[in-house]
Amino acid sequence: MAVAVFDAYGTLLDVHSAMARHAARTGPEWQRISQEWRAKQLEYTWVRSLAGPAHHRDFSALTDEALAFVAARHGIADAALLADLRAAYRALEAYPEAPAALAALRAAGWRTAILSNGAPAMLAAGVAAAGLFDVLDAVLSVEAVGVFKPDPRVYRLATEKFGVAPTQITFVSSNAWDAFGALEFGFCVVWVNRAGQPDEYGLRGRVAEVADLSILPSLLV
Repeated sequence: MAVAVFDAYGTLLDVHSAMARHAARTGPEWQRISQEWRAKQLEYTWVRSLAGPAHHRDFSALTDEALAFVAARHGIADAALLADLRAAYRALEAYPEAPAALAALRAAGWRTAILSNGAPAMLAAGVAAAGLFDVLDAVLSVEAVGVFKPDPRVYRLATEKFGVAPTQITFVSSNAWDAFGALEFGFCVVWVNRAGQPDEYGLRGRVAEVADLSILPSLLV
């Protein structure tokens, strides 16, 4: 069985599309603020995971907490704007090439899935808004194990779902730390290096590296 498992946020879904949608209201620094929102969101997942199960909160809550922090840091106090940004994050835009890439893999006989930090309801809303439900066989959330990536228990969800060994799964992520965690778990990995970032975690030469998802079908099929 050929299985391709995708990270959601930053890989299939553009995490900066939420703030881009309200850029005029957020101000000229919206791109930097969006980057800080994303960085703080991820920081909160790692800290909560390291602190232990008693401190776990789902990705939806941490996304909102991260926005509240960044908004306070930048003096954004417009409650209506913050509410719209929170709602927009639940309906992120897919990267333009994502639906076609998933559809091509499915047409070639691949099983496709999302494995994400996102909470189930958050993922369901995001996948629906992006129009990806019809090109996915499964949407897997870390909430099944109560810890965030890159904990190995998260990646194990995919092997259990499809009943295959890690080496039979191709994992696709734009996040270098996620790609590293998946590689160490035993997945074949594709790192989507959209911004052309330097090598991290010694990935280069150990994983396939692409600029976007458009090349994925020809790479895998």
